[in-house]
Amino acid sequence: MGEIHALAAKQAGAKLEPYSYDPGPLGDEQVEIEVQYCGICASDIGLIENEAGWATFPLVPGHEAIGKVVAVGSNTKLVKPGQTVGLGWNSGSDLYCRQCLNGDYHLCDHIEMTIVGRHGAYATRVRCHWIWATPIPEGVNVATAGPLLCGGITVFSPIIDHHVKPTDRVGVVGIGGLGHMAVRFLNHWGCHVTAFTTSAGKADELKKLGAHAIVNTHSEEELNKIQGSLNFIISTVSGKVDFGAYLNTLAPRGHFHQVGILPEATLPLPPLFLKQRSFGGSPSGPPATVMAMLDFCARHGIQPITEELPMSKANEGIERVKAGKARYRIVLNNDLQ
Repeated sequence: MGEIHALAAKQAGAKLEPYSYDPGPLGDEQVEIEVQYCGICASDIGLIENEAGWATFPLVPGHEAIGKVVAVGSNTKLVKPGQTVGLGWNSGSDLYCRQCLNGDYHLCDHIEMTIVGRHGAYATRVRCHWIWATPIPEGVNVATAGPLLCGGITVFSPIIDHHVKPTDRVGVVGIGGLGHMAVRFLNHWGCHVTAFTTSAGKADELKKLGAHAIVNTHSEEELNKIQGSLNFIISTVSGKVDFGAYLNTLAPRGHFHQVGILPEATLPLPPLFLKQRSFGGSPSGPPATVMAMLDFCARHGIQPITEELPMSKANEGIERVKAGKARYRIVLNNDLQ
């Protein structure tokens, strides 16, 4: 297939610049995807800045890709050339560890992440194991679907894992790139959705997204009014969280789920023990749940709210995300040659 043309950071914190590389022979179980769109995720920025020490340079970011399969290995399944697929945070699993055999491919002992130790999708083409190339069903807008493959599945998977019911009352903390998708999913799931916000001026916007109630997290009075009422809360924030205030809004046996990555957290235990509440977190989700999420989106007409930029202006998009100006996700339309 020849060289892949991409955008890469040559060192930690550097601006992206043109970069080409030879991907070598296609593996027997790999597929090669011609990238049409790719979302900008905070995780891309974290790798560019090497916040966790995982990055290798030059680094080609991009793990919310939508594109067409242009080549397949001799032992691939499920996908074929010409098919439109999506690729998210993970690009490979060993398929033989206990987690994979249990269907938890995203928890694989030897998980391969799309932009860790390999090149991602700010590029003309990207590769992955066939199990992570998810077919995009009819009814899903390919131009806005990229963020579903990372941010979307990150908030959808806990709904499945924790058996959230349509009759449940739920809360969403952090109405940004992930949180706005969580509100939409939970609204269409049938739940009564409470959006927690620090800005009363966002009320109309949050109701348009699907929130039935708005609670100002700085108001002790508003928090007291809903104490003990929520069955499930999902938090997407990556900053300081007052877990005690939120845990007290949970009903007995309620669950608080943290998907925003926190460097550290202080968790008060009495609110958990006294009402048999639980606290947890999760990364991404397995391929079957990704497919279920896309089918759910097609059925209900759900799509992320996105802004579009040409991929050649990825640096501009990254700066908008870093400044908190993206509403709510930025998708890059591939114009690389």
